[in-house]
Amino acid sequence: MDALRWVVSEHEVEFAAIRAQGPGGQNVNKVSSAVHLRFDVRASSLPDVIKERLLALRDSRITQEGVVVIKAQQYRSQEQNRADALQRLQALVQSAAVLPRVRKATQPTFGSKQRRLAGKNLRGATKALRGRVREGF
Repeated sequence: MDALRWVVSEHEVEFAAIRAQGPGGQNVNKVSSAVHLRFDVRASSLPDVIKERLLALRDSRITQEGVVVIKAQQYRSQEQNRADALQRLQALVQSAAVLPRVRKATQPTFGSKQRRLAGKNLRGATKALRGRVREGF
């Protein structure tokens, strides 16, 4: 399942054109070039496993109702911002689709145990030298 690539269809995504923030002169006050993307995870056609993993993400772009909200305003044209928002949504879905590798518990090797103990002895010897100087040796 981790090798498959899940594509979000555009008819499941809702776009709204808004005015961009930040510098841009008079153009930024007149043109609605920024895009708000809204994607309802629960109502989507994604597999249930990916839906659960998406909703479990601690991401500020996902609301309590399970709607992904992405604001794209990097570019000056609405089409580029729309494509950017879709790409970011796709990356979010893809990150939830990749299953983490299961860790297999292993035993430390004999050599690693010896190196750890040697390091502890060395550290202990260094700390022993920090003690009060005793006279009368």
